[in-house]
Amino acid sequence: MKVVVIGGTGLIGSKLVTKLAEQGHEAVAAAPSTGVNTLTGEGLAEVLAGAQVVVDVSNSPSFEPAAVMEFFETSTRNLLAAEAAAGVGHHVALSVVGTERMPDNGYFAAKIAQERLIEKSGIPFSIVHATQFFEFARAIADEATDGDTDGDTDGDTVRIAPVRFQPIAGEEVAQAVGRVAVGQPLNGRVEVGGPDDVRMDEFFRDALAAWGDPRTVVTDPQARYYGSVPGERTLVPGEGAILGTVHYRDWAGRNAAGK
Repeated sequence: MKVVVIGGTGLIGSKLVTKLAEQGHEAVAAAPSTGVNTLTGEGLAEVLAGAQVVVDVSNSPSFEPAAVMEFFETSTRNLLAAEAAAGVGHHVALSVVGTERMPDNGYFAAKIAQERLIEKSGIPFSIVHATQFFEFARAIADEATDGDTDGDTDGDTVRIAPVRFQPIAGEEVAQAVGRVAVGQPLNGRVEVGGPDDVRMDEFFRDALAAWGDPRTVVTDPQARYYGSVPGERTLVPGEGAILGTVHYRDWAGRNAAGK
């Protein structure tokens, strides 16, 4: 089976391409660096020729609300049009758990727009909603650090909301997306999350201690998560979700830099 992975050179995409190839599929990594640009349409017709499945795990280079909306809408429209022309039979997209529960967040709103375009395309589809990746834990802590206005993270206080949090290893996200990609289209969504449902402030308190990071985690119910205040269940999957088996402490232990 030929599977084209849009964003195939990134964190999840590169893992997915490897897993699919190991299973004997023709997995093609598509990205600007390989001559495929979903924003301009460059290389799409060529790379999609003969493809049965397209998996979109691409991401916007900017999280600024207008920019991220422009990225996902333009990219998805171009991709879906090229898939229709090529006769692709299954479109798979990686999205985020909680998109519908925090629509005031610019990134989540853009992902909702992407999903609506997919649903209306007429192409059989599957959407995988994943919780946050372990690999981004340090970036979240830096974003939540007081005084971090220029990316230098000189502040000594990390403000985190005491809401439920269930992050997952990128490897297990790629595994779940791969299984969906080679299966029958769901024409719906499936959720994936990590094995541990914890309080986000407690998670980061333990994580910073494990990193040897001197910053102090302060529990703040009004703390923002990339610009928005999350609710109790915004960031965790519902019943029936596929749960990983890798715990953060074990993953971090295997990744010396915690990344």
